[in-house]
Amino acid sequence: MNEETLQDKSLSILLGLVSVAFIWILLPFYGAVFWAVILGILFAPLQRRMQLKFGWQRNVTSLLTLSICLVIAILPVIILSVLLVQEGAAVYKSIESGELDIAGYVTHFKHSLPPYFQHLLDRFGVGELNGLREKIIKSAVTGNEFVATQVFSVGQGTFDFVVSFFIMLYLLFFFLRDGAELARKVRSAVPLQEHQKRRLQLKFNRVVRATVKGNLLVAITQGALGGLIFWFLDIPSALLWAVLMAFLSLLPAVGAGIVWAPVAAFFLFTGAIWQGVVLGLFGVFVIGLVDNVLRPILVGKDTKMPDYLILISTLGGLAIFGLNGFVIGPLIAALFMSSWAIFIETKPRVQLP
Repeated sequence: MNEETLQDKSLSILLGLVSVAFIWILLPFYGAVFWAVILGILFAPLQRRMQLKFGWQRNVTSLLTLSICLVIAILPVIILSVLLVQEGAAVYKSIESGELDIAGYVTHFKHSLPPYFQHLLDRFGVGELNGLREKIIKSAVTGNEFVATQVFSVGQGTFDFVVSFFIMLYLLFFFLRDGAELARKVRSAVPLQEHQKRRLQLKFNRVVRATVKGNLLVAITQGALGGLIFWFLDIPSALLWAVLMAFLSLLPAVGAGIVWAPVAAFFLFTGAIWQGVVLGLFGVFVIGLVDNVLRPILVGKDTKMPDYLILISTLGGLAIFGLNGFVIGPLIAALFMSSWAIFIETKPRVQLP
């Protein structure tokens, strides 16, 4: 082994060790770093357009872009989260006090079912009403205790949240200002051909923009429409259900129907015919139409991934990375497909006899 080869291997080992160590020290704030990168990619075009149009310094345009991002993307999420916590705590308190009698609703629903379905519920062990009431009350109390614990833990972790929040804003400013230069340095370090690196970078940017902007737009639209119809039908805690539908709509194919469809069925089986019909028609032809029309345009067009792959990667990302996974999952899937496509293209073709 010559000296040059030994130096190359030593440098590779050193790079691997320091890279692992660097990632290790970033892990406590990986969410802040991740969302700084994502928001930097989303708002970088705005920063570049303002710089070209007004000719200001990059510091000024980056600070202005950061302010716009804070107003239209970050503050609404914080406000909605606070309202959601308050709404959830109020719902659990109503269940525990008996003001919201879910057990009574379930009893009414069971008695309204045809005899065949009642016997089917009995066979699965959920037909005994007294036991079912006890389970529901116990679950409500457990849920209330869980919310109280989470609120307490959030209070304990307020300092960590504030630190992570300001780290994200701080990094976002520099990503907006120096993002193009950082991207060029990363590309120069990747041992691939220039067109391959360009292809991966374009895929990365497109998937991020399509996943975040497209999925969030679909989620916000479906959640708002679902909350509106729940409010119109005087269903309690419309805001809580709206947020839940928005979150579930991140999942293609299933989405907000997990919430509104059982409620519509409950209305129909309990004799509230017009409410069930209105909610069912609104869910299919309005909420469902948003998913069927907007999602392929905003998400599938740019990611160029089939719906089943988006669904599986989103579910896997949410299971592993939490809420961040709705972006990380499809991003990993897209890079996986692109990397294998590049490998197949560069691999010599075998000539068949």
